[in-house]
Amino acid sequence: MAYTKKEKFAREEVWLSDIAKALSHPARIKILKILTDMDSCMVGSLVDQMPLAQATVSQHLKELKRVGLISGEIDGPKVCYCVNIRTLAKAKFALDKLFIKIGCC
Repeated sequence: MAYTKKEKFAREEVWLSDIAKALSHPARIKILKILTDMDSCMVGSLVDQMPLAQATVSQHLKELKRVGLISGEIDGPKVCYCVNIRTLAKAKFALDKLFIKIGCC
């Protein structure tokens, strides 16, 4: 079993690294763009706009949901996803703070 040393870092550092990992795939960036343009979206509508299979899109949605960047509500047999604005704003603030501290941007 792999051993990580995440517990040796501040909670915000671990959280931000999870956000960065979730954002590290172009499909997830595309999903966030689609969701911000549409307010909310059913999985089928997302799949129609992506060059990926439904199962693959679902895996990317699962990762975005795991870190709280999106939320999903069950609407009958479908799930409707939307961007979690609070988490996205918190991530933007943390990244802005990081980039200012390291002297760029």
